[in-house]
Amino acid sequence: MFKSEKINIRSLNLYYIAKPIPATDLKFKLMKKIVLLIAVLSSQLIIAQTKFLPHLEKKDGNVQLIVNDKPFFMLSGELHNSSTGSAYYMRPIWKRMANQNLNTVIAAISWELIEPTEGNFDFSLADSMVQGARKEKLKLVLLWFGSWKNGASTYVPAWVKTDTKRFPLAKDKNGKTLNTLSTLGKNTLEADSKAFSALMKHIKEIDFEEQTVLMVQVQNEIGVLDGLSAFMGTANACMRDYSDETNKAFNGQVPAELISYLEKHKDNLYPALKEVWSANGYKQKGTWEEVFGKGAKYEGEAWKTNCAYYTEEIFMAWNYAKFVGQIAKAGKEQYALPMYANAWLKQPQGREPGKYPSGGPLPQVIDIWRAAAPSIDFIAPDIYAVEEFDWVCEEFTRSGNPLFIPETKVGPAGSARAFYAFGKYNALGYAPFGIDGAGVINTADPNDQSITKVYECLKNLNPYIQKYHGTDQMSALFIGSDKDSDGIEMGNYAISVRRMNFGGSFGLFGAQFDAEKQKEKSSAGLIAFQLADNEFLVAGGVGGIMINISKSKSNKWENIGMATVDEVSFENGAMRTHRLNGDETAFGGPVVKEGEVKIFKIKMYGY
Repeated sequence: MFKSEKINIRSLNLYYIAKPIPATDLKFKLMKKIVLLIAVLSSQLIIAQTKFLPHLEKKDGNVQLIVNDKPFFMLSGELHNSSTGSAYYMRPIWKRMANQNLNTVIAAISWELIEPTEGNFDFSLADSMVQGARKEKLKLVLLWFGSWKNGASTYVPAWVKTDTKRFPLAKDKNGKTLNTLSTLGKNTLEADSKAFSALMKHIKEIDFEEQTVLMVQVQNEIGVLDGLSAFMGTANACMRDYSDETNKAFNGQVPAELISYLEKHKDNLYPALKEVWSANGYKQKGTWEEVFGKGAKYEGEAWKTNCAYYTEEIFMAWNYAKFVGQIAKAGKEQYALPMYANAWLKQPQGREPGKYPSGGPLPQVIDIWRAAAPSIDFIAPDIYAVEEFDWVCEEFTRSGNPLFIPETKVGPAGSARAFYAFGKYNALGYAPFGIDGAGVINTADPNDQSITKVYECLKNLNPYIQKYHGTDQMSALFIGSDKDSDGIEMGNYAISVRRMNFGGSFGLFGAQFDAEKQKEKSSAGLIAFQLADNEFLVAGGVGGIMINISKSKSNKWENIGMATVDEVSFENGAMRTHRLNGDETAFGGPVVKEGEVKIFKIKMYGY
């Protein structure tokens, strides 16, 4: 900072505060250095304090969540929306979550419950959540259900719901008033920001040292949506808010702030966004339709690469992101935890904005969100349609966005996907929804132990996930309803899994077996680590699978085989191995039976 000069601030600052300083050049310069040093030390203290908090860190192009100075991978589950509606209801749930091997619980905290009357805050529910999680050594991700949840405004306090003049609502194209607060409601933004800031201030007061709370989701699956009709599958596309003030904004100028961002990042924009902007000559000013063109419908498979009514969606994305970004900024000023926004996905049966929430934080508008909401650290997909899993993960990991899946399908298929999300996509965390059971929809079966087994396995593998995160020495495979086998190449070898089918295997030896009866249709995942050139650690299961390792194209051996196959278990963190051979490896490699999760260490040889 000062080259080779050293200043003993402990001795100097006390002396010069205690005595008047003669106005000589020497002492004046010295005082300037002291003031500058104090300012720098103060800024460094702020940076150090932020570093001390849970934070996101980028290394070699991959983002990790750092907690207590170590990478932390969230083996999570999201509770039902109303599970945190009271402290007494939650009391037995915390222990159950710990018993399922979760290390993190994702739970809602709603505006209506912390500010039941305007200006009067009640944080007793937040206190009970933090205390309950902490008692079971669990971490928390809080979901702020503020102005919007699933495109509607049902979690706002009654004093907001009943004053639509002060807190205006959105309208559809036909003039119908929607149960959705307008993004342009200044009073709404002010009130939501005030409540969220108060919550974050309180979380800091009760949790700064313990750090039970790791992250915060700001709002939930936001965007303009035709409410209940979308859930019932009868929605008409509601591409944007058509209230008078919003119509005026849509027909007004695109903000210069957005144009400046697009110009600065022109070469790296989402392809569809760059296409519509370039089609209009990369205009630097104009209305939304003048800059981005008139919205149109896309049929067939084009919905994946092109966007229906894109201009309307871009417009709504800007307004939602501006609103959410200001709330996140206000919250971070109180307590600077990582903050993200989650998305209800565009899907084959709901391809048009308004059939999914228009303006929500989706990949096709991630540039809009980055421009409008820099306080939002990343966007996250809620994945229920598992057939589109790879496509969704690839879209949400574009341009450096880290993958976090805060909601996904509960049950064996959802559990098995955890191996795939961490192994292939380097996920920050993974969370089946309705993990606590007893919900109306998407709820866990109390007899299903799949997530408990998968998370126990991943807990034991945590040192390997940390070591190989983001490298080509970690990958994953998955089989589900759409495929019976999967394979990857790692170095000089190819790892594959196929559905467990003893019938086909026994047929090689002339035995009779009911192959169709044995063909399991449940999903299974496998995570693989390359420990050395010829040594692998593989783990997975839930559905029955057979694991095989063969030559890759780069392998020069004429033949290869498995030198050793050890089944791995852990006791108090220490690895134990049990040698397998004969029938247990006779089907090309080790086998994981239906409903099980196994870990194997395999060493290969050539001959």
